Amino acid sequence: MPRSALPVLLALVGVLFAGCASPLDDADAGVPRQDVTSAVAPDPAAVALLPPDVRQAGVLTVGASVGGPPAAFKLADGVTVVGEDIDMTEAVARVLGLRVQRTEGTFDGIVPGLTSGKFDVATGNFAVTEARKKAVSFVTYINDGQAFAVRADDPQPPIHDLSDLCGRAVSVLAGSTFEASLAKAQPRCPALGRPAIDVRSYPDGATASLALAQRRADVTMSTINGLRYLVSQQPRLRFVNEYRRLDVGFALAKNSPLVPAVHAAVERLMADGTYARILAKWGIPTSALRTSQVDPPEPA
Repeated sequence: MPRSALPVLLALVGVLFAGCASPLDDADAGVPRQDVTSAVAPDPAAVALLPPDVRQAGVLTVGASVGGPPAAFKLADGVTVVGEDIDMTEAVARVLGLRVQRTEGTFDGIVPGLTSGKFDVATGNFAVTEARKKAVSFVTYINDGQAFAVRADDPQPPIHDLSDLCGRAVSVLAGSTFEASLAKAQPRCPALGRPAIDVRSYPDGATASLALAQRRADVTMSTINGLRYLVSQQPRLRFVNEYRRLDVGFALAKNSPLVPAVHAAVERLMADGTYARILAKWGIPTSALRTSQVDPPEPA
């Protein structure tokens, strides 16, 4: 299944749970369409921070993981990409007087493309972690994190700690913080006399969610905002609990000369109200940050 086909995913989940799918013609119903970026104008102070080669080219090259709503997903036409990441990237580029040139890739392939110089910036709900900061720099723009969902008819006990997942099959996005967190938690299981966590990694979030619907997983672990959106669209799934909050940022090559310009652009959007309008459009105002930071510490 293509990683970007979230409307199709929701239809398939409907088939699996309810026996019939919503018509694909209605797959985009309810997707926010308001324009929150076209009025954004270049900010001379931010533009002045651009490296000369980028300013002269007039292009911000972006490596994007298009994984699912509300961050980034495709409409039913299979071409149009929308989401909070898309609006935020477009708004940052407009502040800097640049146009966006976006290349899609798998989540675990984006960072290598970034460090090799293929992209200026990467998006894909990249949580800021100490491990990632060794390879890339971050400019934060949202607070999200890790959470769990199960099938609504599954009487599993609550999940308060990763040790509660011992012996369960958990679907996750390959290369994600979810996968890393589960790997770090594995030693707890034998210490408790319980089976290991059965981690099932998939190349995109949509397929990881589908694994739960198809009963190939007992739990899916993904972003807080993504899972809340998914369960709002599919009542046969149940949001279980938040596990850990993390700041999310634009990823750039380590110590990239673009960092000051991107940081200034995000702060400009926070100051002029565009930032709040983007989050309100996608129903995630509680994920707002007070300020943007460069490479903040990972919470303990």
